[in-house]
Amino acid sequence: MKLEAEIGQLIREYQARTGKWLTIGAVESATGGRIADRITNVPGSSDYFRSSVVAYSNEVKAAVVGVKKATLEKYGAVSEQTALEMAQGGRKLLKVDICISDTGIAGPSGATPRKPVGLFYLGLSARGASLSQKHVFRGNRKGNKRDAAEAALGMLRQYLLRCVKTGGSNDRLQSRAARL
Repeated sequence: MKLEAEIGQLIREYQARTGKWLTIGAVESATGGRIADRITNVPGSSDYFRSSVVAYSNEVKAAVVGVKKATLEKYGAVSEQTALEMAQGGRKLLKVDICISDTGIAGPSGATPRKPVGLFYLGLSARGASLSQKHVFRGNRKGNKRDAAEAALGMLRQYLLRCVKTGGSNDRLQSRAARL
């Protein structure tokens, strides 16, 4: 089963157990909308998917999503801090229970000595939980974007598995930057 279908199934299972729908949103940078595209390819995804923002430029990250300019200046657009602020800001902006984000260097250019092509940071924000993951993919531009979207959906899946298991309790998930 594809990740996006499994995500839909987990959200429906959560709803059946708790009587509450979990709503999902995405703030994407380097993946350019691939995460939202995959989620919305699932029939019935309108029950839980609300919206996405492709915040490709730093100006949009700051002005629309709410990433602090100081964060962008100190850590850069491709950083754990930016990914977390994108997810947190997206959750507020989109009014969703869970927001996932990505920022990265898809390639073939844009690398620096400390930030190689294929470096991506993923973020997830939910009530009581802010999570991040760092990945370095080794493909071409298209492959890196595909792999980052897959990893983001995998991160969301892992979070939803825990939600279903705990019945929605985030007590054990409270972490600024936990690795799933």
